[in-house]
Amino acid sequence: MDYLQTKGRIFDIQRYSIHDGTGIRTIVFLKGCVLRCKWCCNPESQEYAIQEMMVAGKKKIIGRDVTVEEVMETVMKDRTYYARTGGGITLSGGECLCQPEFARDLLRASKEAGITTAIESMAGVKWEIIEQILPYLDHYLMDIKHINGEKHRQFTGSGNELMLENARKVAQSGLTKLSIRVPVVPTFNDRPEEIRDIARFADKLPGVEEIYLLPYHRLGQDKYDGLGRTYEMPDILPPDPSYMESLKKVVKANSKLRCQIGG
Repeated sequence: MDYLQTKGRIFDIQRYSIHDGTGIRTIVFLKGCVLRCKWCCNPESQEYAIQEMMVAGKKKIIGRDVTVEEVMETVMKDRTYYARTGGGITLSGGECLCQPEFARDLLRASKEAGITTAIESMAGVKWEIIEQILPYLDHYLMDIKHINGEKHRQFTGSGNELMLENARKVAQSGLTKLSIRVPVVPTFNDRPEEIRDIARFADKLPGVEEIYLLPYHRLGQDKYDGLGRTYEMPDILPPDPSYMESLKKVVKANSKLRCQIGG
């Protein structure tokens, strides 16, 4: 099985996660991303290159090259937990689809081992890349950050046209479960009308039943210092829980979707 020798570059594997999909999951974090979101909590994921980052006063190498087979050795350790909880493997990043062959073959190996699969992705790649992973994908957790393309560009470095079009195509394909996730970031997309517009868009996607509002946090801020970079949103505070609840009500008033804060 040659695909087990496909190589990719990761920066972490997190076992026993209860986020990024149902049940207990193993999350594989791939290097590389096409966006430069100002609030990114994993700035070490953005560059495909292997990097050095200062962590607790010590240099740490970020990124290592592995084969699908090597990753699967870790993933397979928790098969019992997946079976009991409905969990499995989730590919994250960065943007996992920036390494399309590795992502596809890792999902394929998981499916052939009887493990359910998910990706956390913003779909900012060619449709042909998404199309080739869909046969091996059970759950697509898709980030939709804003409906307005120009504001999306201001805060992420890229427009959103391709992402919105791919969201429609994934939904219309009917080949995988699609859930929408919205990182709620003050000054970017936290106004009620901005959340309303995303909810209305998601509500029109065939088969989509749920949307997650993910409150902004600053847990990755120290990583920017470790990389010698400037964090561009130092004065932005996380949204208050009561405000997040009010945005949840906005979603419910403008869609039929189940709405959850966090996850």
